[in-house]
Amino acid sequence: MIFKPYPLSTSRLEPWELELDRKNCRKIGPCGIGKKALYLNSFFIDRRYYVPIKAVRRVFKRVAMSRGGYTGKGVFASMPYLVVEYDNGRQKQCNFKHEERVDDFLAVLAKEQPQIKLVSAAAEERLAERQAEKEEAERNRPPLTPQGKKVVESLQQAIDYLEEKPELSKALSNAARRKRAYERSSPSYRWVAMAITALGFFGIVYGLWSFLMGKGGFSIYFALFGLAAVFTFAGFSVLPTARNNRRDILKQEQEALQDMGQYLTSRQNFPVPVRYAHPIVLRRMQRAVLDGRANTAGEALEVVKQDLKALNADVQVEQEEYDEVVAIKSMFLNAQYQ
Repeated sequence: MIFKPYPLSTSRLEPWELELDRKNCRKIGPCGIGKKALYLNSFFIDRRYYVPIKAVRRVFKRVAMSRGGYTGKGVFASMPYLVVEYDNGRQKQCNFKHEERVDDFLAVLAKEQPQIKLVSAAAEERLAERQAEKEEAERNRPPLTPQGKKVVESLQQAIDYLEEKPELSKALSNAARRKRAYERSSPSYRWVAMAITALGFFGIVYGLWSFLMGKGGFSIYFALFGLAAVFTFAGFSVLPTARNNRRDILKQEQEALQDMGQYLTSRQNFPVPVRYAHPIVLRRMQRAVLDGRANTAGEALEVVKQDLKALNADVQVEQEEYDEVVAIKSMFLNAQYQ
C-alpha cells in the first residue's frame, strides 16, 4: 500500500489483516467497505483512514443545503457527507462529490453489515415520533372509495413493475438532476473556474521552472497553490469537459427517457408520463389518494405537482422527505410541471 490507512478508532487491525482487507474492499466514492473495516477519506486522499467494523456504532448521511438548494441555483445545490460514528460517540465526516454515492454506500452497508444503524441518534428519535404520527394519521384517514382502492392497487402494480429495473428510474432521476444543475448555474461560474484553473496551471509551471532554475524563494508555494486550485475546481465539476458539457448532459437525458419509454411499451395506460416514471412519484400519488386528496391517478399527479411546487429552500423537511424531493423534483422542474 502506498498510503497505509491511519486508524481513527482505538481498535486496530493487524498489519497483514489491514493490507488484505484494504486491497479487497469495495470502493464507493472516496470511501470503501471491507469485511473488517470501513475506509474513509481525508479532504484530498481517498480511503486515508480506517475504522474497524467492530468499533462502528452508526453510519449516516448528512446534507448541508446552500441557498437555492431545491431550485438548483448556484454552483452548490447541496453538499453531501457520510458520517461515521465510532467508539464512544466520536465522529468522522467524509465529503462526497455526488450525493447518490453516499446512498450507494449506505445501501451496500445495510446488506453487508445489517447490525450497524444507518441514522443518527437524533434522527432515530424523530423517526419513532414520525412513525407514531403516521399510525395516528392512518387511523384517522377517511375510508377509501371503491374507485380509490382500484387506483391505489394500479399504482402499486406500476411501482412493482418499475422496481423490477430500478436502474432505469435512477438513471432518469440522475439525468434530470444533472441537467437542472447545469442549466441553473450561471455561465460566469464556469468562466471564473476556467480562469482560476488556468492561473493554477501557470502557477505550477512557474513554480517548477523557478525551482529547477535554482531561484528558490516562493517557487514551491506557486506550485502548491497552483495544484490546490486545479484539484479544487476539478473536484467541483464546474469546468466544462468532455463529460461535463451541454451536449453530453442532453444526450444522457435523452438516453434515459428512451430506455424508460422502451421498458414501458409493454404496459398499457401507465399512470404517469415517461418523464415522471419513478417509484417515489407513484408512492406520493398513492398517499394523495389514501389521504383523500385525490380520487384518480390524474388528480393524484396534480397533487404531487402542487406539493413539490410548495417546497423551496426556505422549507425544512425530514430526511426521508428530503431524499424523495431531491430524487424527483428536478424531473418536474425540467418539464415545467407539464
